[in-house]
Amino acid sequence: MYYCAYCGSFFYPNSMLEDYKVILASKSPRRRQLLDGLNIPFEVVIHEVDEVFPEGLSMEEIPVYLAKLKAEPFAEEISHDALIITADTIVWVDDMVLGKPLDYEHATAMLRQLSGKKHIVATGVCLTTKSKQVSFCDTAEVYFKELTDSEIKYYLDNYRPYDKAGSYGVQEWIGYIAITKIEGSYFNVMGLPVQRLYEELQKF
Repeated sequence: MYYCAYCGSFFYPNSMLEDYKVILASKSPRRRQLLDGLNIPFEVVIHEVDEVFPEGLSMEEIPVYLAKLKAEPFAEEISHDALIITADTIVWVDDMVLGKPLDYEHATAMLRQLSGKKHIVATGVCLTTKSKQVSFCDTAEVYFKELTDSEIKYYLDNYRPYDKAGSYGVQEWIGYIAITKIEGSYFNVMGLPVQRLYEELQKF
């Protein structure tokens, strides 16, 4: 039986991971919440990296590259029983990538670009142990209604989504009033495709 410090509960872990100490390398509270939902005990360890990727990568290659990049600082310190989970999420619209906004004006421009369109949310996940590394990308199509300037202003003034790709959080107010349809994993749009992650963890 294990105790999870994050969720504050005791439970029997899935035997697929009983030989590993799981480490989530993310400061995102949403990813912590989603991983906690799998009832896997984990701890959070963060190493800051410059989230820069080379030109010429495809939509699905970008978040996978960044997820692998976030795993690199652990190379020298990873123990034999550790499993590191890193992830990165991008928004793809008009054949271009939207990352996190730089400021209020940038966030406003992003939301205007998403207004009334379909965009793709792509999350890359990297699983790293001492002996191997597995990565994958999961995508979801998200449809926005036309946003008014007042709706954009209200959202940015009250939620300040500067830590979110595309300048929005699907679980926040704007997700309630703007998203008309999602094709794919809702949790992927939040930042971690937990169903696909569960499938990959089973293979360990």
